[in-house]
Amino acid sequence: MATEIVIAQTTIDDEEKAKALALGAVEARVAACAHIDPAFTAVYRWKGSIETAQEWRISYKTTVDRLPELAAWVAEKHSYEVPEWITLPVSGGSEAYLAWVVEETTQA
Repeated sequence: MATEIVIAQTTIDDEEKAKALALGAVEARVAACAHIDPAFTAVYRWKGSIETAQEWRISYKTTVDRLPELAAWVAEKHSYEVPEWITLPVSGGSEAYLAWVVEETTQA
């Protein structure tokens, strides 16, 4: 079952927006849960300049089947022109937890 689960991540520059992205994805059942990391400093190159910003990372737990819908949902709701979007495979874990992720992302 572990290969069915992925962690998808994005970042955003406002804590309330991070909460909205987390809550909305869970309400839409495209993610079983979402964790919001505390604010951190991001340093990146954007349009030829080095930028520094405070951001919050949102980590979604979802299934491979629901990942395209989660990606589309985040892209639609996100305020960045080019939001971070990376996915990490889950290679193991508690079978009970992984089953819960599948259950919570199954469309009703």
